[in-house]
Amino acid sequence: MSVQVHRLSNGLRIVTERMPGLKSASLGLWITAGGRHERPEQNGIAHFLEHMAFKGTKRRTSLQIAEAIEDVGGYINAYTSREMTAYYARVLEDDVMLALDVISDIVLNPVFKPEEIEVERGVILQEIGQCLDTPDDIVFDWLQEVSYPDQAIGRTILGPAERVGSFSRDDLSTFTGERYGPEQMILAAAGSVDHDEIVREAERLFAHLKPVNFVQPEAARFSMGEMRRDKDLEQVHFTLALEGPSYRDQGIYTAQVFASALGGGMSSRLFQEVREKRGLCYTIFAQASAYADTGTTTIYAGTSAEDLGDLCRITIDEMRRAADTLTPEELSRARAQMKAGLLMGLESPSSRAERLARLIAIWDRVPPLEETVALIEGVTAAKIRDYGTNLVARAPMAMAVYGPTSKAPVIDELRARLAA
Repeated sequence: MSVQVHRLSNGLRIVTERMPGLKSASLGLWITAGGRHERPEQNGIAHFLEHMAFKGTKRRTSLQIAEAIEDVGGYINAYTSREMTAYYARVLEDDVMLALDVISDIVLNPVFKPEEIEVERGVILQEIGQCLDTPDDIVFDWLQEVSYPDQAIGRTILGPAERVGSFSRDDLSTFTGERYGPEQMILAAAGSVDHDEIVREAERLFAHLKPVNFVQPEAARFSMGEMRRDKDLEQVHFTLALEGPSYRDQGIYTAQVFASALGGGMSSRLFQEVREKRGLCYTIFAQASAYADTGTTTIYAGTSAEDLGDLCRITIDEMRRAADTLTPEELSRARAQMKAGLLMGLESPSSRAERLARLIAIWDRVPPLEETVALIEGVTAAKIRDYGTNLVARAPMAMAVYGPTSKAPVIDELRARLAA
């Protein structure tokens, strides 16, 4: 397998990886324009724009967009995150150029018909309603908000209903004009692909684009705080976040190994102590996530109101103990889980194309897979102790709780218990 990278004169980057033996390919445009690139009055517009890309172009109706890919047995989709919007497709090897043409068309030539805007506005408002009705989903939005208050990175990706209800055609065009420049675009492809052919076609499709005056988002500032939302639910949904390293910090590998050992699977400390030994919940996990300039170690559990106090105290105690007493076996298991997750995921051309795009966005290069594996293997017990000690003693903490919250401890109590 070989990775090749090319940059057009206007700044658009192209990265491909041929995977011998495959008869299919995945490709798409990853654009560094997500939720954290919105101004307050634009909150939710990146996601709205993602929806509108499929509602018709100067060359295709919304039905023709779907038919172009599905007539050849392919699949097309998109997503919006806080730092990126992606438009991608998976097709057979003979249809790679068709997929590239469709992807470029929906990104570069949307028409934003007023009647389609109204239809999609209704769809997104339904999506917002569905999210609000899903406690173990919306509670993470609230945790993000309280972790990064009054910042774009802390706002919901979907946006508030009142904002979504007011977006106009001009608002959509303004955002694309501000954020969809070629230097923000990464064309990534993996599978049965020909790099030179893709570069030639990309020159034809994208070389005319002019760079935009791109403004970097404000630096993230993690804040200690809490949010409680009372509702008559069967369970109380508890989330906790502590500030961690960004994905440009090699400490992210230590953070991920620590989170995996703490709550990454059925053998993890939290699962064994809270669920298996005490039966205090059905679901509990820990994970480490990262952005360009910040990161979080997050814990989630759903439990009864009566058991919440015990669950919180045990969770904090296990975090503190893990910082000091992680065994060689636990460390080895967590590293193995990380490596297996990485390597198994890369057997899919879709996952591999996304990885290529993300690495180009982070490093402007694709580090060899062996380099990443070595960084995971390089997480030692000493690094875990140093990271865990700092997390326990100094990292700011945020909490969001949803449901019958009257017995939830206050954040200051949890922070003091962790540092004790």
